[in-house]
Amino acid sequence: MGLMRTTIEISEEQRAELLKLAAQRGLKGFSQIVKEALDTYLRGIREKREVINAALSLKGAFTGKDAEDFERRVSEVRKVWR
Repeated sequence: MGLMRTTIEISEEQRAELLKLAAQRGLKGFSQIVKEALDTYLRGIREKREVINAALSLKGAFTGKDAEDFERRVSEVRKVWR
C-alpha cells in the first residue's frame, strides 16, 4: 500500500513531544510516530467494534434462567468494579 502526505493540526506541545520522541528514536521527523499512533488507534476501534458485534450476536442466545443468572453475576461484578 502506498503512502500519502496529508496535513493535520496539532498543538505546539504535541509537536514538541513528537519531535522529542523522534529524536530519541534517531528519526529526522515524526511522521512514523504519527503513523504508528494512527495504526494503534484504528486497530483499537476495529477490535472494539468486533467485541460489540460478538456481544450483539448473542442476543436471544440465553434461556430465561440463563439470562437471569448472567444478569445477577454481572450485577455482582459491577458492585466491586472500580
